[in-house]
Amino acid sequence: MPRDPLIALVGKPSSGKSTTLNSLTDATAKVGNFPFTTIDPQKAIGFLQIPCACSRFNLEERCKPNYGSCVAGRRSVPIELLDVAGLVPGAHMGKGLGNQFLDDLRHADALIHVVDVSGTTDAEVRELRRTEVLTIREGKVTRGYDPSSDIRWLRHEIIRWIHGNLEKKWGGLRRRHIAVKATAVESLQGQFSGYGSTSQVVARVLDRLALKEPLEAWNEATVEKVVEAFVDEKFPTVIALNKIDHADSDKNIAKIAKMQDPKTLVLQSAISEVFLRRLAKQGFIKYVEGSEFIDTREDLIEAGDPDGGGLKELDEKLKVRIENLKDLVLYRFGSTGVVQSLTRAAELLGLVPVWPVRNISTFTSGSESGGAKVPVFKDCVLVKKNSTVGDVFRKVMGDVPLAFVETVGGVRVSEDDGVATGKNDILSFKVGRA
Repeated sequence: MPRDPLIALVGKPSSGKSTTLNSLTDATAKVGNFPFTTIDPQKAIGFLQIPCACSRFNLEERCKPNYGSCVAGRRSVPIELLDVAGLVPGAHMGKGLGNQFLDDLRHADALIHVVDVSGTTDAEVRELRRTEVLTIREGKVTRGYDPSSDIRWLRHEIIRWIHGNLEKKWGGLRRRHIAVKATAVESLQGQFSGYGSTSQVVARVLDRLALKEPLEAWNEATVEKVVEAFVDEKFPTVIALNKIDHADSDKNIAKIAKMQDPKTLVLQSAISEVFLRRLAKQGFIKYVEGSEFIDTREDLIEAGDPDGGGLKELDEKLKVRIENLKDLVLYRFGSTGVVQSLTRAAELLGLVPVWPVRNISTFTSGSESGGAKVPVFKDCVLVKKNSTVGDVFRKVMGDVPLAFVETVGGVRVSEDDGVATGKNDILSFKVGRA
């Protein structure tokens, strides 16, 4: 049965990784300059924001998701996140907490690498105190550090980890490859399966490299190329440049923008997003996550609402903080960027939202009564690119027998048909024998 997509958040000590997690989910990880306070990787549920199918049929008012939410056709879909404690340079050699953290990444489908773009935390890790069960460290506070180094060393750590493991087994792998006359995909998948890979992933890696030499003739340089290509294919990475509101960030952003694929870069201020969500929950502001707009009581009264939306009055200190946040983050960058980091990771993976319904004519679960008031599109699942209708069925229904599948208009589709946004993404499964 296909598993749910998993996105891992990684970053060095004090980068803002846990703050980013807290702004993406209601689950609270420990926050602060203590990268190893989360000893075990913490799974949490974040919410990916997507256009909902209800808006295609003008059914926004009737859209009531079982999980997440839908506001004016803007849907928040649950997605699993993995909080991996702060990595440090040399982890593949056992530094920090060593291979434990690299090992936690094995089953991630994509990474969000949170980078302190202000350059105020360097790569050196300082130990604060040690207990029987915990060593607490923080990134060393500095000024003028080059954050582009962090981007390079994370990729380097993953490559060296996988290359080191492959190198230890290369002799045996090569001999078995020759003995059983296996394909390169079969032999490499036997080694890479431990990183959550599939034969399709390995095949794409080899297709991209277009190697002419057979596996048994590969030299060290070729093996290195294969590992690098595998890391890029298996672990697509969003670079979340955090702390964009710091005075030193602009020059670092400009430098990194020249070095990296712009599709992988997102500018964010996680602490700003946490602050705004907290004020919204406390009733001081009206704020839609990921947007550039904030409404206060005064704003709404000025717009004609005498009750000010029922919001609380802000004191002068909060008013100043909000105005500064607008100037330094929202007006300059269009949002805090945190929601966009998760969206970008989903885009790199090519995730496709699919809406399973029981009644393909009404888009309801089929068991309710109430006519035009019955909720629609109650469920939504995320599947990986190149998934088929059959993959969605097994994800939603398990191993029960399938009679047939219908999409919009009552059109029957095959299990082998692909799904994509706007194509076979609203499905009704009929179980039983065909």
